[in-house]
Amino acid sequence: MTNSEHLPLHGRTALVTGVSRRRGIGYAIAARLAGLGADLFIHHHRAHDTGQPWGGDDLDEVRAGLRAALRPGAAFGDLGLDLAGPDAPERLIAAARDLTGSLHVLVCNHARSGGDGSLLDMTAEKLDGHWSVNTRSTLLLTSHFARVFSGSEEAPAARPGDRRALSGPLDEHATGRVFWTTSGQIHGPMAGEVAYAASKAALAGLTATAAAELLPLGIVLNTIDPGPVNTGYLDPGSTDRDPAVIGQVLAATPFGRFGHPSDPARLVGWLASDEGRWVIGQVITTDGGFSLGVGR
Repeated sequence: MTNSEHLPLHGRTALVTGVSRRRGIGYAIAARLAGLGADLFIHHHRAHDTGQPWGGDDLDEVRAGLRAALRPGAAFGDLGLDLAGPDAPERLIAAARDLTGSLHVLVCNHARSGGDGSLLDMTAEKLDGHWSVNTRSTLLLTSHFARVFSGSEEAPAARPGDRRALSGPLDEHATGRVFWTTSGQIHGPMAGEVAYAASKAALAGLTATAAAELLPLGIVLNTIDPGPVNTGYLDPGSTDRDPAVIGQVLAATPFGRFGHPSDPARLVGWLASDEGRWVIGQVITTDGGFSLGVGR
């Protein structure tokens, strides 16, 4: 079996953001990409988790677990950073590129949770806090990634309606990958999470535009809605939600369980490989049928 078959991401460097906890989606995605042969750079911001009901994790254990998932000889790096800072995305992309000198995959898994509310008690601070982390930093990370991947430091000026023309057929085996993450606001209301839902809805709504702008540069972008994945926030001892409601929702899920972090990780791993190269500009839900309302 060749490296391309057994390790389809061999020779590619991946940056995964929001990898602070071993139970998190970011950790599962990073481990999946590492197992597929990628060199790996992760971003974490433990201070965010320590302020949540589920708490923070031991970053040394996070690093050790991901190093163990790497192929022999693969490179690994990490950086702790608050992505709310305006210059943080550029710093992170530069650090990830320096790991191997190139960057091929970007997974924007990070998100701000907590400090939210309903429309009636919304404030500018709540909206700006979620926007800066969930939306603005994702767009800037993608912009800086595109410059690094394409080798184009100067972005051409663009007017509304301008589209970058393809210079010729793309090498479909050499395309970069970008993944954004959205949430359940595309399927129904998220009561009490207006700032979070707004920041994630912006990414889902912008997916087609961003994908169209990136494709001429040889970059494939898709957005993932992982559905309700239990990363600890649905456990009885560490949830910020009504346990009775959690039980009702769980009983109505088609497979009798919430998602595991490995569920969206498998999808991202497939899309990051050559096998997924024909899927472009889509908002993809991977939730085990939860959004269909089966059993409710």
